[in-house]
Amino acid sequence: MHPFEHDILRLAARNGLFSDHERVVVGVSGGPDSVALLHVLAALRVPLGLDLIVVYVNHGLRPSENSVEEVFVRESTEQLRVVYESAVIEVRKHAERNKLSLEHAARELRYEALRAAAGRRGATAIAVAHTADDQAEEILLRLIRGSGRKGLSGMRLRSRDLVRPFLETEKQTILSYLRDRNISYMQDSSNRDLRFLRNRVRHELLPFLEQTFDPGIRKSLRKTAAIMAEDEELLSRITDRAWDEVVLSVAGDENKAACMIVVDRDIFVRQPLALQRRIIEKLLWRIGGRAVYDHIMKVVDAARLGRTGTELHLSRGLRVGVRRDVLEFSYPRGRSAWRGRLYND
Repeated sequence: MHPFEHDILRLAARNGLFSDHERVVVGVSGGPDSVALLHVLAALRVPLGLDLIVVYVNHGLRPSENSVEEVFVRESTEQLRVVYESAVIEVRKHAERNKLSLEHAARELRYEALRAAAGRRGATAIAVAHTADDQAEEILLRLIRGSGRKGLSGMRLRSRDLVRPFLETEKQTILSYLRDRNISYMQDSSNRDLRFLRNRVRHELLPFLEQTFDPGIRKSLRKTAAIMAEDEELLSRITDRAWDEVVLSVAGDENKAACMIVVDRDIFVRQPLALQRRIIEKLLWRIGGRAVYDHIMKVVDAARLGRTGTELHLSRGLRVGVRRDVLEFSYPRGRSAWRGRLYND
């Protein structure tokens, strides 16, 4: 067993990343990180008791490269005797329809495709190849976008169904492993495209910070994320307790439009502002809304200052009705934008 494979085996065991006999979807793009992940998990499938299914997601953004990548990934899985399937997603249409960046749209649809494959295959985990370098980049990106403590706590080794075995591994370690094993991989040309914010952070901002301010900035960012993650875990438990006090009812299927969440207005406004924001963020995610800061603060202000009959129009048809004693969150006409008032009083 290669030393790097042994390190990942110990990390997985120490952190309980996988359950015994767990079926795992592995997202493989053909790039160095995901190819290394495929080979490492294939080498560890017996000691970890894993059943692997590789999924290649074609974003449709680089037609000439995608076909070559897909053949490469399929042939790699065949050599390793791993089950393979592919998925095609329409990133440009999704971005235009929902007014998202290509990066955001690609991420949404990619995880949707991986989870769909997991559902079909009966998999309970999805392994992705985020590295320690990706973690540092992500913290900077979230800082630029104005994320709160939760966002700045970074990614986790395992978060629900998502598993990131390489999250504590630097890119150079992965490249060394690939060289040692004589494993080939593909290069995605879009990773150099400076139109994408992540690439500007990776190729311009981080190198500038390293050269001008602190050569150890990546480790500092990861340390900050780790500290915030510990604080976030405590705050999450406090938020869950406050949720049980504040939320009066959740009616209907949260995955469908026919859902309403009712919040006790008086108990809500008596919570500290930090908890109010966290409760609304959790509520918006849960009901399928966009938990952006502006929307969260509109709801918080309406709870404190809004008169009975005040109505907030949030994204994709989500309405917040302000009553004397409660706040009502619902999709009265489905998950699509519409004009007009919900209340007449």
